Amino acid sequence: MIRALLDQGLPRSSTALLRKAGWDVVHVGDLGMAAATDAAILAFAVPEKRWIVTLDADFHRLLAISGASAPTVIRIREEGLTAEPLVKLILAAVDRSRAALDAGAVASVTAGKARLRALPITPARAGRPQDG
Repeated sequence: MIRALLDQGLPRSSTALLRKAGWDVVHVGDLGMAAATDAAILAFAVPEKRWIVTLDADFHRLLAISGASAPTVIRIREEGLTAEPLVKLILAAVDRSRAALDAGAVASVTAGKARLRALPITPARAGRPQDG
C-alpha cells in the first residue's frame, strides 16, 4: 500500500479518490501543517514512510542538497487540476514507474510523462533523469 502526503496546493478532495484506489493518504491541511515549511513536511514524511505529492520544486532541491535517500517525492507539473484529473495523472505516473518510486526517487510528472531521479541524488545522477 502506498502511503502518501499531499502538499498544500493540491485539492484535499484528492485524498478520498486516492483512498478509493487503495492508498493510505493524508493532506497537510488535515494535519494542521498547511503553513509548514518544506523541511518540516520532509521531516514528517520520513518516519511515516510517506511519499510526498506536491506542486513545489523545492522538495527536489532540498533532497539534492541533503543527499537524503527518502522520501519519494512526486512533483506534479500541471497546475490548476481538479481532484479527478489530478488523481488520474498521479495513478498513471505511479503505474508507469512504481518500482523506481518504491526504491526512492524524485519524479516530475506531466500528462503522459514522468522524469525520475533515483535517491539519493548525487552529482553523477543529478544531470541524468530517466524518462518513464
